[in-house]
Amino acid sequence: MPLTYLDHDGGRLAVQIEGEGNTRLGTGICSPGMGDTRDGFDALATALVEAGYRVAYFDLRGHGDSSLGFSHYGDAAVADDFRAVMKYFGEGTYVLAGDSLSAAGAVIAAGHEPEKVVGFILLAPFLRNPPMAGLIRAIMRVALWRPWGPALWRFYASTLWPGLGDNLPARVKHTSGLLTRPGHWPAFHATVMGATHEKVTPWLPVVKEKPALIVIGEKDPDWSDPAVEAKWIASNFTTSEVVSVPEAGHAPMYERPEVVIPPVLNFLKGIKF
Repeated sequence: MPLTYLDHDGGRLAVQIEGEGNTRLGTGICSPGMGDTRDGFDALATALVEAGYRVAYFDLRGHGDSSLGFSHYGDAAVADDFRAVMKYFGEGTYVLAGDSLSAAGAVIAAGHEPEKVVGFILLAPFLRNPPMAGLIRAIMRVALWRPWGPALWRFYASTLWPGLGDNLPARVKHTSGLLTRPGHWPAFHATVMGATHEKVTPWLPVVKEKPALIVIGEKDPDWSDPAVEAKWIASNFTTSEVVSVPEAGHAPMYERPEVVIPPVLNFLKGIKF
């Protein structure tokens, strides 16, 4: 269906809504990782709609079809966008699905509005900073400046989604091209700088009782041991399940949807919307 645009915080958030007339089971709201676009959720969204769910998935600020002009970027901004989509729908309860930094945004959003969120699907999730995060952020601040920043990001993006195989170069070219449109690179740079995952910490006890499905790519380059990180993430929730996805990296729902979709559908069967 045509995109819906939500005006808030000085910008326009591009939201794709599928299954709007078939909501007997509930609504999932999905957000991709930094540098990526919402179409990474296409296969998962199709499967959810066919199973009877409504799905809304949006582009991050300054990414894809979402506009420039927002007042802030990063984890807290993604949380605000999750909340904006929930407000758009009005009454109801939701499962929030976030990839990478969007997982942090999902937790923060649920912490602010715990009565609206009944579960999480956390894909390649960042819920804490990596070691030496301050040093890394300082380096990235300079490393991603123009004119050399886009080339560095293309190199890094080429490691993120190994499960795409021969389709990886085309994905890197597509997403990087969107980020380098006029005016968009500063928004992406601000997103990188805003990815400060210590903002999640105060909200973890608030959402602890909400069930969580953690989906981790076994070849995710962002952790030295993805399985260990997934185990730590799961430990923050009373009810949790970890799905490890062979050959996948930082967007497992896009790289290996045939592996991710069955456990997601099974997880949602246990959710009371």
